[in-house]
Amino acid sequence: MTAGSRGDVAPFTGLGHGLARAGHEVTLVTHGCFADLVSGSGVGFHALPVDPRAELESERGRRLRRSATGAGKVFLLAELARSLAGRLTDGLLTAARSSDVLLLSGSLGPLGYCVAEGLGLPSLGVNLQPLAPTREFTPPVAGVRSWGPTVNRAAGYGVNLAVERVFARTVRDLRGQLGLPPAGPLAVRRARERRAWPVHHGFSPLVVRRPRDWRRGLDVSGYWWPYDGENARLPDALADFLDAGPAPVFVGLGSATVPDPGRLSGEIVRALRSAGLRGVIQRGWGELHATGDDMFTVGEVPHSLLFPRVAAVVHHAGAGTTAAGLRAGVPAVPVPVQFDEGFWAARLVALGVAPGTLSPRGLRAERLAAALVRATTDPAYRRNARNLAERLRAEDGVTPVAETLAGIEHLGPP
Repeated sequence: MTAGSRGDVAPFTGLGHGLARAGHEVTLVTHGCFADLVSGSGVGFHALPVDPRAELESERGRRLRRSATGAGKVFLLAELARSLAGRLTDGLLTAARSSDVLLLSGSLGPLGYCVAEGLGLPSLGVNLQPLAPTREFTPPVAGVRSWGPTVNRAAGYGVNLAVERVFARTVRDLRGQLGLPPAGPLAVRRARERRAWPVHHGFSPLVVRRPRDWRRGLDVSGYWWPYDGENARLPDALADFLDAGPAPVFVGLGSATVPDPGRLSGEIVRALRSAGLRGVIQRGWGELHATGDDMFTVGEVPHSLLFPRVAAVVHHAGAGTTAAGLRAGVPAVPVPVQFDEGFWAARLVALGVAPGTLSPRGLRAERLAAALVRATTDPAYRRNARNLAERLRAEDGVTPVAETLAGIEHLGPP
């Protein structure tokens, strides 16, 4: 069960496919607009009613897009999630009633856990970000500057409790509907922690090491690569463009949105041409675009097929796109827009695969061109990226989850 943008869904198509191959009957429960992602994977699909793209186009969503500060975006996102939680409940309950165990993403954790508890089903978390409090770094949504061990951990607890409170009203009503005793967000979280509720994290310990102060049951499993299909291929026109010249640079912001797509698109094109590079521009939810023989604008394409053929990737540093770039072994220029993207961007720089982080607000062609020149001409970035990619390809993020499911009788109901 997951909710959010494409990046919050795609990794679970790979996890689901792997679990299906291991003999499990798997259903992905998420927004109906993502049904095509599981086509041919052996994974069933249960549609939830909310369309995240349509919500971003609403007045409430436009306020989120216009917000200039990270704190403002987090507040508005929480407001949006709170208003949508009730609309998701019936779909989650219907899917859960035909299930034996629930795998819950971080975006639906408190609500999904309540469903599991009410129906007496075992459950486990499957998170794409390191959400548990730790002394070692600040919560990913709170920025990248460490505030020291004590404050880092306290901030982590604060963010976790804030997420619980987003769902508090819906969870309260749902507990009554399912015959559960009343319990506030703090009590529910403490009960979950006391029983060491298992959580697997779908990123590599080579990228984010498991914090030493995490409790037992919190495991960093490795990446869950999206399922692209056995017959996946790039569009013919894009393949022709790639074949017609030197490796281009990919530029995309995924599901992130920007206040002025036209201005940003113009700066991107000028930067690429100033650096002497061709470009593949992904339209994304931000509606970027470019024209000219040296530029190619695309919609959704499999990153696993495109990224190995580019000179570098310029992206918003969402968890999924960050993973795809690392898997391909190409340098990056991260342009984090919101939420946990600054965290992943900082990891790319620390791993030596990116020369630095750029801000999308006020981004100018000169700064982007300089970063692109460094990323594509300094051999250290490509060498580091290739070395890391080789090690990532040796990992298996699905098996630890399958092993937990194999011992599910020991979990018992929540």
